[in-house]
Amino acid sequence: MIAKILIVDDSPVSRKIMKSCMPADKEYDLSEAGDGQSGIDKYVELQPDVTFMDLTMPVMDGMQALQEIIKIDPKAVVIVCTADVQMKTIFKVMNLGALMVVRKPINKQAIDDALLKAEDKLKNIK
Repeated sequence: MIAKILIVDDSPVSRKIMKSCMPADKEYDLSEAGDGQSGIDKYVELQPDVTFMDLTMPVMDGMQALQEIIKIDPKAVVIVCTADVQMKTIFKVMNLGALMVVRKPINKQAIDDALLKAEDKLKNIK
């Protein structure tokens, strides 16, 4: 079951949109970080069930942060959210350990689909 979600994106507007797309009938514990390094720090501190990760951020980009999170926790469930949906980008983040890629701009259906996929993965891990 998903209880804690971490949203890592340098855009406060994108984080707000992401939060507004979460299912209203679920009471997730939502946390935020504004760059890749802060995302790693929050991941270690909070141990979220699911992390939504932007790719283009200051300090440390999402690919580096994804790599570090997977090193820390190989079972981490990380969903990459990006406007860059080139096949080479998707291939790279999937090889780094992302569960899936969600195209920006984010919408409720994409978040619902991502959370269902994350829920399935979490059931198989435990």
